[in-house]
Amino acid sequence: MSHTEAYVRYSAQGGIGTIEFFHPMSNSLPGSILAQLAAAVDHAGHDDSVSVIILRSAGDKAFCAGASFDELVSINDEQTGHRFFMGFANVINAMRRCPKFIIGRVQGKAVGGGVGLASAVDYCLATSASAAKLSELAVGIGPFVVGPAVERKVGTSAFSQMAIDATRWFDASWAREKGLYADVFENTELMDAAITALAERLAGSNPDAMRMLKRVFWQGTDHWDQLLAERAGMSGTLVLSDFTRKAISKFKAK
Repeated sequence: MSHTEAYVRYSAQGGIGTIEFFHPMSNSLPGSILAQLAAAVDHAGHDDSVSVIILRSAGDKAFCAGASFDELVSINDEQTGHRFFMGFANVINAMRRCPKFIIGRVQGKAVGGGVGLASAVDYCLATSASAAKLSELAVGIGPFVVGPAVERKVGTSAFSQMAIDATRWFDASWAREKGLYADVFENTELMDAAITALAERLAGSNPDAMRMLKRVFWQGTDHWDQLLAERAGMSGTLVLSDFTRKAISKFKAK
């Protein structure tokens, strides 16, 4: 089934909630999709009919291309820039605060904000095609907002490698070794079978125990509301620079 209009959809069945997002530009993330994602995570977290959540994107190619370049080049003032990058902050914080485990399904390449999503889920499974890249520095910004989530998951050394070597694709095996992915499968069929089996087991687990475990896993991140807002301000300022505008235009022209 092909899609042309961007969307975020939520469904629930058998104690499992599924959030799926789509954008025709390789599942990129404009502000509208980010807002819908944050709302969907919040809704799923309060849905008493589900015990576990799956986050996925549509299609069989890219998982997520990160920030929308079209929206980035349209930012003309710091307030607009801050508001756009707060979209990423709001999604990450919604996932952090969600009282239920979130399983990530990564079927293809993840860039920038997409790596942030994969880092902010509680358990991420991927295919061998799921290379990851933090490309922000290459366009004159830096992975400031997603940085805390990525660093928490893979450690400072691996995060630094990704942030500095911003044009390099880090393959799925590297991402699994560093802890971004819990496991990597040769194809989507094997990955989906593993996700279904895990989600079904969790749907039958004690929701109070899982809620308490999630709180333990995310201990020490209560300051992220303020931290990610500050980071959004940093990115919102940098996106206005001539350097960044020229770099984004070059990327768009490729």
